[in-house]
Amino acid sequence: MNQLEVAWVAHTGDIPQSNGSGAEDQNTPLQIGDTLFVCTPYSKVLALDVDSGKEKWRYDSKATAPNWQRCRGLGYYEDAQAVPVPAAQPAACARRLFLPTTDARLIAINADNGQPCADFGTNGVVDLSVGMGDVKPGYYQQTSTPLVAGNVVVVGGRVADNYSTGEPPGVVRAYDVHTGKLAWAWDPGNPAITGLPPEGQTYTRGTPNVWSAMSYDTKLNLVYLPTGNATPDFFAGERTALDDKYSSSIVAVDATTGQVRWHYQTTHHDLWDFDLPAQPLLYDLPDGKGGTTPVLVQTSKQGMIFMLNRETGEPVAKVEERPVPAGNVEGERYSPTQPFSVGMPMIGNQTLTESDMWGATPIDLLICRIEFKAMRHEGVFTPPGLDRSLQFPGSLGGMNWGSVSVDPNNGLMFVNDMRLGLANYMVPRAKVAKNASGIEMGIVPMEGTPYGAMRERFLSPLGIPCQKPPFGTMSAVDLKSGKLVWQVPVGTVQDTGPLGIRMHMPIPIGMPTLGASLSTQSGLLFFAGTQDFYLRAFDTATGSEIWKARLPVGSQSGPMTYKSPKTGKQYIVINAGGARQSPDRGDYIIAYALPDSK
Repeated sequence: MNQLEVAWVAHTGDIPQSNGSGAEDQNTPLQIGDTLFVCTPYSKVLALDVDSGKEKWRYDSKATAPNWQRCRGLGYYEDAQAVPVPAAQPAACARRLFLPTTDARLIAINADNGQPCADFGTNGVVDLSVGMGDVKPGYYQQTSTPLVAGNVVVVGGRVADNYSTGEPPGVVRAYDVHTGKLAWAWDPGNPAITGLPPEGQTYTRGTPNVWSAMSYDTKLNLVYLPTGNATPDFFAGERTALDDKYSSSIVAVDATTGQVRWHYQTTHHDLWDFDLPAQPLLYDLPDGKGGTTPVLVQTSKQGMIFMLNRETGEPVAKVEERPVPAGNVEGERYSPTQPFSVGMPMIGNQTLTESDMWGATPIDLLICRIEFKAMRHEGVFTPPGLDRSLQFPGSLGGMNWGSVSVDPNNGLMFVNDMRLGLANYMVPRAKVAKNASGIEMGIVPMEGTPYGAMRERFLSPLGIPCQKPPFGTMSAVDLKSGKLVWQVPVGTVQDTGPLGIRMHMPIPIGMPTLGASLSTQSGLLFFAGTQDFYLRAFDTATGSEIWKARLPVGSQSGPMTYKSPKTGKQYIVINAGGARQSPDRGDYIIAYALPDSK
């Protein structure tokens, strides 16, 4: 293990240039046979040789978007190798990739040569703005992996969260993998629309959307949709009964028809942006009687883990409805209770007290304490108000989009988290600046409601989280018992520090994490989504770090592994485009392998 070394390095040519608008490399590569496929933040696709990293072809979708440039992965479909029928024409693409673009297109590409599949949509392209009404650039785009479920490819979409009510629809659509014809649509705001909207109408605008990755159970023929909340995030007085029904929920739909079989809500009337950010894990849980229970495990931004029966949607791990505080913002309504998943571990979501404040210097600590005392903080579901309140975890999580990995041999699930508080307050409409646009932080306009919202990270003057470390951990959860087996801080301040000055200190303080992990058969857990520039391997039994490799820049991507069909050599591959909080950017794809035995 300690001998892992760089086998090859490739470059995408696409360095994510973020001006605060969210250009990030978050891709997990895809290996099919002797080819590795990678998508870039600017919606390009590269095909590389698995053993050398040498480029075979590239495809440029020429996508344009003012913000949120990213691609987390590609869908893939392969025709069954049926006996050829005389005179029948082979499909234009027997093996096809599905590329989601930042300007709302779905493109089918021939995996063998990088050409668009002419039989799909219009010359390989399906326009996802059809039926959506007015879509301004950057308001609706595809960032997560399209889900191939049988003969359809299913897509949701990322919607610009906080500009106004009536934003583009949160509709989820399925297209025929061969023709690109619309197979079904699920419109959370109007169950009567199951295909294209009637002439002169659009899908319901401003509805809960599915921006993260979905899962598919072939046996049950169900697609599981983790939903967000209806826009905007922090004022919900305008939301409809259907918005409230389907927001921040897992919705199970029939893969053939798109009809809802069941749904389960993890936050009622969400005022915190606790949208479900991660792909649900599908796992067959041993029932102790020689059989298994089909479960779905969903992580959440509020630091909770929900385990449901994926056939029925009923909780398998205990969930309690507990009373939560109500706010007093005029025109808002509040859910009197919220679901607390008590049958699984809570991670990084404790109610903070003054003694939890921390600082890099005594002055830092003092200011954090003063700030904390001046804020209202009533636990995970502290409602936003006109006064300054503290939300912990903040809207980045808890757990975010990278989802979890699992070791089925010992029933362990691995979860990474971040602990960044969010200080926020509502701003009456008359006082909201005309140019308000805060994509990440700052004031968001929330037009169509009586308020804008100010959002600030809960950081000390030196730019360090105010509560005591760790600020990010990796945890192992025993799926059978629902117990925490180990938890370790991940990431150091080597490449970050106060006021943006690197501390160069390899202290394992545990920094906010963003990205996916990879669990291997041999008992290793690989992870690179830290603020420092390393790919690490942990022992899955104990959480101890057993190997790390220095990366040229940080990574927010998921590591993946494959065995070369040509040489039998096993590789670990990671995209490194830059860590979220770091200005350092790159376009690296790095493969590691054990050295050839002499």
